[in-house]
Order: sequence, then structure tokens, then C-alpha cells
Amino acid sequence: MAGHNKWSKIKRQKEKTDGQKSKIFSKFVRLITSEIKKANGVATSPGVRAVIEKAKSENVPNDIIERAIKKSSEPSEALESITYEAYGPGGCGLVIEALTSNRNKAAQEVKFILSKHGFSLAGIGSVTWAFTRNPDMSWTPSTTIPLSDEDGELLGKILDEFDENDEVQEVFTNAE
Repeated sequence: MAGHNKWSKIKRQKEKTDGQKSKIFSKFVRLITSEIKKANGVATSPGVRAVIEKAKSENVPNDIIERAIKKSSEPSEALESITYEAYGPGGCGLVIEALTSNRNKAAQEVKFILSKHGFSLAGIGSVTWAFTRNPDMSWTPSTTIPLSDEDGELLGKILDEFDENDEVQEVFTNAE
């Protein structure tokens, strides 16, 4: 009866929650680093403070935030923000925001996730017309598309895979 004791259950649950926290923390470290580089190393700029507040609301520890600030002051690889557009299940639009140091790798990972489910990237501006850009750099759908239950499940799977990807920061959709 190996693996059936209380400690094994606790260990597996802890590994799962620690993995989820680690993904969230690493995304915020990348965001903080990129915002500080945009602000030319000024850690007190409004953009940096907004990202730090968002990180704190997601329970990112202060020492991790401080390490990200110190790390961003050192010369290193440049992170760039890329926006991908695609049409998903039922014709719903997907706007995929990525933050990466390797543009080609990020594009291939996004293409792979989409192609695995039978979709592909769309051209520039072919999806963003259905969205409006907010001042906080997020996208709000201006038109929505109703989805069937099957398409909704498929969209959920795709969004979960994008969430697991380290380079994908946000995915916006106009599905109802």
C-alpha cells in the first residue's frame, strides 16, 4: 500500500499548489522587470508601482518583488511584449499578450498550442478590431460571440494551456 499514507497526500497537494504559485510569481517577476526597464530603472514610476500592487494583490512575497527590482537594475537580456491574434472555437477572437526574450520561441509555442486544437494565428488587426484597448493596457471586447457548450469546453482547454505557458501573460477573448 505504498503512497497511501497521509504524508504522501499532503506532499502531492503541496507540490501542486507550489507549482501554481511559482508560475504566478515568475510571471510577475517578468512583468516587474519589463516595467522597470521601460521606466529606465526608476522603480518608483507609476507603471512599476501598479505592477507591484498587482503582484501584492496576488500574494507575491516582498522578498521576491525586491529581488526582481534588483535583478532588473542589472544589465541582462531585453524582454519585449508581443501581441498575437487568433480565432478560436466558434469564431471567437483571442488576443494573446506575451512577454519574452526570444520572439521566435514564443511565436512557436503559441502556434503549437493553437494548432494542437485545430486553430492558427490570424493576421495583425484581424481580431483587435473587435476589442478596445483600455488605459491599463488590457483589452475589452466591443462585440461578443455566443459559444456552444462544446466550443466553450474547447476554449477552456486552450486558455488553460496558455495559462501554463510561462511567456504568455494574458489572453483576452470575446466569447460570452
